[in-house]
This record gives sequence, C-alpha cells and structure tokens, in this order.
Amino acid sequence: MHTAVLSPVVAAVAQILVLVAALAAVHAPLGAYLARTYTSPNHLRAERLWYRVVRVDPDAEQRWTTYLMSLLGFSLVSVLFLYGLERLQAHLPWSLGLAGFDPAGAWNSAVSFTTNTNWQWYSGEAAAGHLLQMAGFAVQNFVSASVGMAVAIALVRGFARSGTDARIGNFWSDLTRGVVRVLLPLSAVAAVVLMASGVIQNLDPHTALRTVEGASQHVLGGPVASQEAIKDLGTNGGGFFNANSAHPLENPTPLTNLVEIFLLLVIPFTLPRAFGLMVGDRRQGWAILGVMAGLWAASLALTTWAEMAGPGAAPQAAGAAMEGKETRFGLAASALFAVSTTATSTGSVNSMHDSFPAPGGGMLLFNMLLGEVAPGGVGAGLSGMLVLAVVAVFVAGLMVGRTPEYLGKKIGRPEMTIVALYVLTVPALVLVGTAVSVVVEPGLAGVQDPGPHGLSEVLYAFASAANNNGSAFAGLTTGTPFYEVAQGLVMLAGRFVPIALVLALAGRLASQTTVPATSGTLPTHRPLFAGLLAAVAIVVVGLTFIPVLSLGPVVESLS
Repeated sequence: MHTAVLSPVVAAVAQILVLVAALAAVHAPLGAYLARTYTSPNHLRAERLWYRVVRVDPDAEQRWTTYLMSLLGFSLVSVLFLYGLERLQAHLPWSLGLAGFDPAGAWNSAVSFTTNTNWQWYSGEAAAGHLLQMAGFAVQNFVSASVGMAVAIALVRGFARSGTDARIGNFWSDLTRGVVRVLLPLSAVAAVVLMASGVIQNLDPHTALRTVEGASQHVLGGPVASQEAIKDLGTNGGGFFNANSAHPLENPTPLTNLVEIFLLLVIPFTLPRAFGLMVGDRRQGWAILGVMAGLWAASLALTTWAEMAGPGAAPQAAGAAMEGKETRFGLAASALFAVSTTATSTGSVNSMHDSFPAPGGGMLLFNMLLGEVAPGGVGAGLSGMLVLAVVAVFVAGLMVGRTPEYLGKKIGRPEMTIVALYVLTVPALVLVGTAVSVVVEPGLAGVQDPGPHGLSEVLYAFASAANNNGSAFAGLTTGTPFYEVAQGLVMLAGRFVPIALVLALAGRLASQTTVPATSGTLPTHRPLFAGLLAAVAIVVVGLTFIPVLSLGPVVESLS
C-alpha cells in the first residue's frame, strides 16, 4: 500500500529532475550562442541572399519607431498571405479535398498564427490540408517566434547601449538571424528526434480503412514531426490534429512527451543567460532566471498537488481526476505539460485543461494572467520580466527615497508611463472582453457550463488570446463569428500594443547615457531584489484579477 501511494510521486519527481537536468545542461552553451547570434557583425551567405531579395541593409541601425514600423509591416503582410492561403485552400495542391476557411474563421486563424497565439477554433485534420499546414501555419510558427525574440533583444540593447539616439538594432537582421541561426537548426534536430521516437512525417492523405471488426477507421498522415518541433520550440502551440499533443501520432511515448516539454522551456529559460552576457553582467541574467524558475516551480507544485489530491466526490471515488487527462503518462505528466504550456504562452496541450480540478485549472489560468513571464514565450517572457524589473526598481526607489536605476539607466516619469501602459494593456483586454462576452447574447450562446465554471471558461479564452497563448477550456464554443472576430481583435492588440511599448522603452533607454553604480545604487543581482521582483509580479496580477478569479475558480473550489 505504501509503495503504491509513493510510486506516482516518485515518477513525478523523477521526470521533473530529468527535465531540469536537461535544461541545465544546455543553458550556458545555448545562452552564449544566442548572445553571439545577435551581436555578431557577420552575415551568413543565406542571410545575405535574403537581404538582397527584400532589398534591406542589415547593418543599418534603426530607431525604435522604424524598427516598429518594419515589424508591423512584416506582420501585416503575414496576416494577408495566410488569410489568402486559408480562403483559397480548395484550389491549392495538397488540400486533401478540404474547403477553404470561411471569412471570419480565416481572419481569426491568420491573426492567431501571426501573433504567435495559434488559437485553433477548427479541428486540424478536418480543416487544414498539408500545404496550408506547411506553407502557412509552419512558416508563421518560425517567423512569429523570431519576432518575439527580436523584440526582447531590442530591449536588451536598450539597457546595454548608451547615447545611441534611440537606435536599437535592425529588425530584418534580428528576424532573419532568429530563424536561420536558432529556430531552423534546433527544429531540424528536434524533428529528427521526434521522428525516431514515433511521430509521423509524410505527405500521405487521410485514408479510410476497414478494420477486422468491419468498422471504418481513418489512418491520418501529414508532416507532423516537423511542425511539432517548431510548434513547441517557438512556444507557438496549436496542433496538427484536434487532440493536439494528446494524439498518439503527435506525442506517442513518454520520451516524446518529455522532449516536447523540454522544447517549450529551453529558449525562454536560456534567454536570461544571453541577457546577462549582452549587458556585461552575468549575475543579472541569473537573477532573472531565478525569478522565472521560482514562479514556474511554485505553479508546478500547486498544480500537481491539486491533480493528485483530486478534490471533489467523483475524483475521490475514482482515485484520481482522470477525465480528460493523459492516461498513458499519468497525472503528473499532464500537470507538468499544462503548467509549462500556460507559463510559456504556448497553448500546446496533452490533456484538457477544462478537466482539471478547480484549484489546478485556476492555477493554469493564473499562469497566463501573470503575463506569462515564468518563463514566458520565446522573447516575450524576457521582455515582460524586464518590464516588471523596471517596476520593481521604481517601487524600491520610492521606499528608500532614491532615484530608481536599473543597469545604469534612470527610471523617470516617461519610462514609467510606458511601463504602466504595458502593465495595463493585457488586463484591460482580458477583463473588457470577458465582461462583454457574458452580457451579450452571442457571447452567452457559446457558454455551455453555467455558473462559476462558465465564467472561468470565458475568462480563460480571453486570457489565452490577450497573452497570445492559444490553449483553451473546452467547454466554450468559440467557432462562431462573435468569438472569432472578438478574439482576433484581442490577439492583435495583445501582441502588438505591448511590442510597441517595449520598443518605445528600449528607444528611451538606449538614448540615455549609462550612469556608473554608486553606493546608493540598488543591487539588482542579489536574492533580495529577486524576491522583490517575484512579489511585484504576483501583486500586479493579484490586484488586477483577484476579483474576477474570486467569481470563477475560487467560488468553484469552495463549492
């Protein structure tokens, strides 16, 4: 009896230790490689060819406004291109005989994949052909992830540079290097590992077969391993199949399950190393990493406890809350995957988040409302944590009566105005979107579960859209014009308004002259500041979202 009780706990601890060991092994070399990638003065031959095609000078430093306009222009073209592919799918090769998307659905999906959200209102195997998956969705998986890294690197340059007239790099160079030097080679290796472990990779159509019992069964085909690799590595999310990473052709073994979780976390947890190297102080990177890891570990512990405790009469009678869970790998693997995907703005899932007990589901929702900074998406997590670091030094400066400084840059009213707008953007989108949806008829029509759980489903949907996550509580019907249009607007604002504010902050910081540290400068690499930063992250979320969380997951837990 004692051994049977301990075995799930032992298995949970073992897989976490293996994951942490793998992340630790690649942290230093990959972090140094990322820093070299974005600071090297040299261009690869393939990169120079691309620059000639698009007619840009990769060595021309851009002011933050030009950097932003380049990013927005590229993203607009991406939305239009993907929208066209979706609408014309029936006339394209490798369409598998599938029809084109309807206008509202095409709009939603084009915005979703361009913004690194990858929210899917449709069933992948029943709606998207191989060409749309490869030339449309997979391409956006690469470039949208690279855009996120480019923005983070631009902000790091803002801290690292001094008196550069708001010049923060070149968007086209950063975008290209992220794809060519980071995402493509890592994805190729990951795809081979997944194929060797049983994930399918072909161009076969979906074939109907007659089973021995006389029933009909479809054998699914497609370039799954290649898309699965970049889907997780770029914290994109979505799934080739409707069941996402719970599908045995996307995630067949415990090894592939752990590999996919590793891919979710590896770049977000490594970027702080690159940050420390680029600002010339590795200790700063360790401090940021410590806060990210601490918040992730706390969330994982609470969610795993909620899963294994199984609150509620039905889970206790059955021995576990197994409905909607990954029965092949166990509850702990579902919790680990769920926490990692909601903490990294990925949206890839191997279980139904709607099926988690109220405390566990509430924790997953809290991960997104936290701003997905623990460790967050590729680039977006580091950007968000650095903005919160600015808030932390400002709060510390108010408490001790000194001018706030972070990495030699003074934090004054203009900088704090930008930071305040950044902090308020996503909460405004989430709360307004949720409020509208629960009072208008088209919004209420999609809610299947009344009461607190229904509110949690709507809140989760808009938190997922505004934070560019893409995961969902399954009880909400979002494949309607109302939700497709509303969430598309929220995804756009949730992606590009914070990006504009981050680049504006980077421009202001880069224009400043770095001031030397004095005896009155707050050390931002020590555990005291790391604790303050973690507290600021939690308090900002608590003050904003505790009222609505009290009406959803908290009430459901108490009932």
